[in-house]
Amino acid sequence: MKKTYFIIAIFFSILIHSQERYFLNSDTRLYISPNSSSYLGYFKYGAEVRLLSGAENGWYKVQADNFNEGYVEKKFVATRLNAKDLKIKDAENPILEGGDYYYGGNHLFVLVAGLKARALPDKNSKTKEILFAGDPVAVNYVPKNPDEWVNLNGSFTEEYAKYTLRKFLGPRPDFDILLNDFDKLNTNNITERKTLSERIVELAWNTNYSKLMPAYQRYYEVVKQLNDPKLIADTELNMALAKGLANRKSPEQIAAFTKKAEFVLKGNSTKSLFFTQKELVKIFGSPIKKASIGDECGVYLSDLFYYYPDLEVSVDEKQNKAEIVKVFINENNKLIFNPNVILDYKLSEKAFIEKYGTYLEASIKSPHTYSIFMEYSLLRIIFKDGKLFSVEILFDC
Repeated sequence: MKKTYFIIAIFFSILIHSQERYFLNSDTRLYISPNSSSYLGYFKYGAEVRLLSGAENGWYKVQADNFNEGYVEKKFVATRLNAKDLKIKDAENPILEGGDYYYGGNHLFVLVAGLKARALPDKNSKTKEILFAGDPVAVNYVPKNPDEWVNLNGSFTEEYAKYTLRKFLGPRPDFDILLNDFDKLNTNNITERKTLSERIVELAWNTNYSKLMPAYQRYYEVVKQLNDPKLIADTELNMALAKGLANRKSPEQIAAFTKKAEFVLKGNSTKSLFFTQKELVKIFGSPIKKASIGDECGVYLSDLFYYYPDLEVSVDEKQNKAEIVKVFINENNKLIFNPNVILDYKLSEKAFIEKYGTYLEASIKSPHTYSIFMEYSLLRIIFKDGKLFSVEILFDC
């Protein structure tokens, strides 16, 4: 009977631990055994852990978010965090605290170009995200071993967890140091020059637009050595974009440029980004689909959307109003900023960048996609295969 009660007690203890969440209220380390000086890695204040055993002699056996198992002192384990926590700092802990302009919480930075974040701590696991040199990533626990895995979200939930190797993370790379390192390389060392120049380009995008041209100049040296026509053409396009972004117009100039923006749809001018529901149906007929969207921010005219083959519109049927949300550019549809600035299906991406690059916002994470700010929204302009594909109006939540 005593044995039965013992098993039941263990079961309920495990159940309680599995239902509660546990956090560390101080910097500490994951020790190999209680009262040991040997450790597996570093925890930062706020890290979540899983309890694997009850407290024994002032220590818990725990599991870190990357599945490392070891021991932490009981006094550092809590079910909640608060402002009164005595945060003991570990001077050797490599994890950076939040509030350094780049990230608000515990973090490190990506050191390499095109880093794959995996769904599981396994090189054969699916890729959940591609990260870029200079990206800040959330980190609450790092192992000492550079070849072990780090959980980039600190979450035990499979949906949110993603992993990369410790050796690819560290303090933010220095752009000027990387440039100097590149310039010192032997010009015949193409492989290393390509690796470093890719890193420099990604870091430039994560720094500011003024860094893009010197970054792409180095990268262009390498792609010419590789003699890859597509790579050369893509780089020349990005260099033209870098030139425009580095000389962006003022917000007032951009606002003036977009003030009178309008679409021409099947030969009909909208005179703005709005028109009536009756005009919409007259021009395009009945939509192929109607659907209600979850507009929690209330940024659209209505949560009722009309979908056409080349148009998406937010419609308030009672008020007889229609607001353009997305237009697919083709022979029938175009966007006009003024009589001299017409974006139609014949416009190439290269010509668009060369003419209007100083009005744009862009990101390496969304290639061939450009934004132009308007007074209360922005236009997202997308190119496919070098030609203008669509224009979408986005609003701040």
